[in-house]
Amino acid sequence: MKKKVTKNKSQRNISILVTNDDGIDAQGIAALVKELKKIATVTVVAPDKQQSAVGHAITMNYPLRVKEYYKNGKFFGYAVQGTPADCVKIAVRALLPEEPDLIVSGINHGSNTAISVIYSGTVSAATEGTVLGIPSIAVSLTTYKPSPDFSYAARIARKLSLLVLKQGLPRRTLLNVNVPALPKSEIKGVLVTKQSSALWNDTFDHRRDPGGVDYYWLTGVLDNPDTDITYDEAAIRQGYVSITPIHYDLTDYETYEVLQRWPIHTLK
Repeated sequence: MKKKVTKNKSQRNISILVTNDDGIDAQGIAALVKELKKIATVTVVAPDKQQSAVGHAITMNYPLRVKEYYKNGKFFGYAVQGTPADCVKIAVRALLPEEPDLIVSGINHGSNTAISVIYSGTVSAATEGTVLGIPSIAVSLTTYKPSPDFSYAARIARKLSLLVLKQGLPRRTLLNVNVPALPKSEIKGVLVTKQSSALWNDTFDHRRDPGGVDYYWLTGVLDNPDTDITYDEAAIRQGYVSITPIHYDLTDYETYEVLQRWPIHTLK
């Protein structure tokens, strides 16, 4: 009888977990999976429905239900009745036989720059990956037009995935990628950027349903976006792919040093 050989990570196939916040049936995740399957064994664990802007919410007081999801008669992945962060957590802790080498979240239908990073389910799914100690990438296509072409963004995700697998990422750091919705010939390049400080100027559109009941619909515009292409929002507006390293350590270290000089001890 042949002796069983256990392969280490350098000997076995690359394993990538794919998730998103637009739902398992979204066009963006289909394009991403198609591209990543060229380089890795891909497992999809994604929300069963739209979960945009849910941030890093996790489900604690209700059961998480998971169903196999089929596309064109073929198994595509697992649909979770939960948030993007739920999907990553349950995939790594319960569904997968071992931790993936990489987590890629996306491709989001819409931009995730500036303050949007805080609200984004796409980014939060990748953040959860870093919490679990797994290199993670969030990828977004910066358009809200229906049925955009995700193919170039998917190729960027594949190439960057290989680079991350080779180079590695610092602990607790993920890469937030935003790709302009332009033909490849019009893309000026790829830049490493910082998160813009631009904020949404929120407004609520007051409407009334057919039954005469009032409701409100959130809308708004991004105020004073940066023009310096070293920032994510400016980079994509000027035709560059933006790659921003971000992390979940929210400590303001500059203010931490200032507070050290306050008479904090007198508060006791």
